[in-house]
Amino acid sequence: MEGRGPLATSPRRRLLLLLLLLLLLPHSHQRIQDPPAVHLSSASGQGPVTIMTFDFTKMRKTSSSFELRTWDPEGVILYGDTDPHEDWFMLGLRGGRPEIQMHNHVARLTVGAGPRLDDGKWHQVEVKVLGDLLLLTVDGEEVLCLKQVFGPLASRPQPVVRIAVGGLPFPPSSLRLPLVPALDGCVRRDSWLDHQAQTSVSALSGSPRSCGVESQPGSFFPPGAHAEFSLQDLPQPHAEPWAFSLSLGLQLAAGSGHLLALGTPENPPRLSLQLQDQKVVLSSAWGPQLHLPLVLGAPLQLKLAASGVTLSQGPETEILALRLSDPGSLLNLWVQPHARLFLGALPGEAASASFCLDGLWAQGQKLDMDRALNRSQNIWTHSCPQSLGNDTDTTH
Repeated sequence: MEGRGPLATSPRRRLLLLLLLLLLLPHSHQRIQDPPAVHLSSASGQGPVTIMTFDFTKMRKTSSSFELRTWDPEGVILYGDTDPHEDWFMLGLRGGRPEIQMHNHVARLTVGAGPRLDDGKWHQVEVKVLGDLLLLTVDGEEVLCLKQVFGPLASRPQPVVRIAVGGLPFPPSSLRLPLVPALDGCVRRDSWLDHQAQTSVSALSGSPRSCGVESQPGSFFPPGAHAEFSLQDLPQPHAEPWAFSLSLGLQLAAGSGHLLALGTPENPPRLSLQLQDQKVVLSSAWGPQLHLPLVLGAPLQLKLAASGVTLSQGPETEILALRLSDPGSLLNLWVQPHARLFLGALPGEAASASFCLDGLWAQGQKLDMDRALNRSQNIWTHSCPQSLGNDTDTTH
């Protein structure tokens, strides 16, 4: 006869057990679900998002690992030190590729290695210290091995290790090779050194946005966001004949308000572009407005000359004549030290416009939002949402 031991069950009972397991699995999965990804730029725009301290005498694990996703080619991922003046380490991106900077009594160096990581995909990164070695691994492949770069740490009177994520605790000019520290990127599944040796965690300022929104390359301006560039810092107009050009790549746009303006902070703009009812409106201080229907995906061209302004998008072109005798003309704006290129809402303006730029060019050179004279910290400097919705309507 067939055995009927404790493991033998009838087909009906096996079916009931299977159904019970299927009911329990979703709840079990929720209990072990990874915490949400963290955005690396702080809400204040200054410094790291988190600082952790560790007691080196208790550490049994000397590696950190995480997954990184970004479209931003430059910024700080993590910084570590035992002394901010004599012993520090930085891992960041420059030109989209990992860069390590190190300063201690054994090694002082700056080195870049590995593939580009600014492609909007998740990449596994690990930094490991083995004795006097430093290893950097990207997506399971060792891309950098630095030898004889560390001395004995345990012999120091206060062997406290500090890890800062997403920024620097000192000015970027103090780096061996300065870079823009803010990184528009996300980190998940992170593990920093030995959790058992951790003594404190400080969340310095909340992240300006969630990492749950699918993104694409570009710069996103939520309602009310603004940025300013000094005209002195931009490529200068051609002299003979006088000419200046701006080009905007609009991916997404909604609401009403300013796209850009030329002027000074204390006066109304000399020239401005606004969004109004799915139209682009060109206004000047000297004459009537010009209207163009909004066409997303086609570059919006603004060409300034001594005789007038040309606004075009695709096959549509409008020309606005200027009065050269006007003492407040556009030509005179470039000699004023406080002249600005404004993007988004003007100072003090209540605007509902939100938009994504897949690029902004002045005289054919692309502008980097990280290098604006000042900007709202809720701007996504190197990414745009796939669509405009409530989850992207951030405020600051």
